[in-house]
Amino acid sequence: MAKMRDIIEQKDRELRILHQVARYISSGLDLKELLGHIVEIAIDLTSADSCLIYIYEKAREELVLMASKNPHPEVLGKIKLKLGEGVTGWAAKEKKPVVISSKAYNDPRFKEFNQLPEDRFETFLSVPILSDEELIGVINLQDRDPRDYPEYKTELLFTIAKYLGTAVSNAFNSSEVKKKIEQIDILSKISSTIISNEYLNEILQLIVTMTAKLMKSKICSIMLLNEKKQELVIAATQSLSDDYRNKPNIKVGQSVSGKVVREKRPITVLNVTRDRDFMYPKIAEKEGIVSMIAVPMMIKDRAVGVINSYTDKEHDFTAGEIDILQAIANQAAAAIENTRLNEEVFKAKEELESRKVIDRAKGILMKDHGISEDEAYKMLQRKSMDIRKSMKELAEAVILAANMKNSR
Repeated sequence: MAKMRDIIEQKDRELRILHQVARYISSGLDLKELLGHIVEIAIDLTSADSCLIYIYEKAREELVLMASKNPHPEVLGKIKLKLGEGVTGWAAKEKKPVVISSKAYNDPRFKEFNQLPEDRFETFLSVPILSDEELIGVINLQDRDPRDYPEYKTELLFTIAKYLGTAVSNAFNSSEVKKKIEQIDILSKISSTIISNEYLNEILQLIVTMTAKLMKSKICSIMLLNEKKQELVIAATQSLSDDYRNKPNIKVGQSVSGKVVREKRPITVLNVTRDRDFMYPKIAEKEGIVSMIAVPMMIKDRAVGVINSYTDKEHDFTAGEIDILQAIANQAAAAIENTRLNEEVFKAKEELESRKVIDRAKGILMKDHGISEDEAYKMLQRKSMDIRKSMKELAEAVILAANMKNSR
């Protein structure tokens, strides 16, 4: 009778845990929060000393540490394993649980990470996270002392992993759909910009603004090639930093951008402050930029410039991100080809007219706000980028508003 009561209580607890898992999965939590709750449930189920969750990045064929019981903020997203590497990689590759009851660190499959204190724990339970037999990740449980995991707990954890696998797979698919829609929208806007009557500098400025939004860039810039001097010059950026905008020109073959133009291929850098090819690490540190992707702007087989995108923390750029930025770069190159032919005729006249309008608007702002000419110009510049209007259009709006005010 007592044994039957224990079995009933065990089944009741298992059911409550699965209901709890289902509730979290259906609650619309983001991936980080969901994984955090699954870690808590796994620990509650097994009383393990440690729980680590790895998520599989299919494009790179890597397992990436994404959640843990013991906070490891310095290594989350950075510790990575290939399929078959370590006990975790073996469980992922074979899609089978691994149970090691003692001295897990002596297992021939074991891989040590100096950053993880769990590497000296005795017990290791590794369960693959699957969705319709597709690998999503791995859950690892570890204990300081030797212990045996009852079969029913291993099976329940495997069931939880399958629930989680379906949820993560759905989240990835939803995220990918949203990303694709955003990419198509941005590319459509860039295409519209290219065939508009805007001048080249304004087109390029709009492209870097939209690209920065799409790529979630800290800084995005377009550098154009001066073929006579064989130098790359910053033609557009959404950065307001004078240090960045006034960087010296880069010779073809110099730094990362120059290398991209010479070799006519994309290059990614995990941390520019530590990369020997990157020429301005001090500026990078000051601006808070870390990872970089640079792609060539190609017209047929000729590189006419480069688009650079920087993040504010270390980021491994995916093949999809490289492809989308290359598509933008190619459109930007087309803009240069289409626009340069028509721009020279009208450029001098338009610049003169724009300068007059901007100077008049600066005067109004200086008077109304009691600011210097340089401050007035920067005010117009910031607002122009915020609302995605040319400085001339914005200056005309300032003048119109002043005229209406004076006519009252």
